[in-house]
Amino acid sequence: MPEHQETWTGPASPPPGWLPPAGQPARPPSGLVPSFAGPPRPTWREPFRVTAGPLLAGLGGSVLWLALIGLLARDLRGYAWLTLLAALVAWGVAVVLARLGDRGAAVGAAIGTGAGWSVAAIAVAVRWSTTGDWPMW
Repeated sequence: MPEHQETWTGPASPPPGWLPPAGQPARPPSGLVPSFAGPPRPTWREPFRVTAGPLLAGLGGSVLWLALIGLLARDLRGYAWLTLLAALVAWGVAVVLARLGDRGAAVGAAIGTGAGWSVAAIAVAVRWSTTGDWPMW
């Protein structure tokens, strides 16, 4: 294989019309890489942020509501149905709070309601699995 012993003079110049006119970018930016040439983009902030205080208040209120309603029941069947109805009321309150009131309290109420439904569902499932009888009817 022969070796070429030529001197390198640098890269070859591109053909005419290949480079953009002076002062213009080679192609429009894609947006993947931040560009500092234009104005800064706006920063959007949540007007009603969810904070820990209202969230815990909504959580505590829904847990207290479900516990007080659950104490009215005489057996597991009554507890499950009362919990279901009380949780539907609590979720309705959470929806109203989310639309018109505090979003943090709405999130806390929804979390507490989900936890209450879970407790009732686990109690029904344990009874059903141990006795083989569906306790809801």
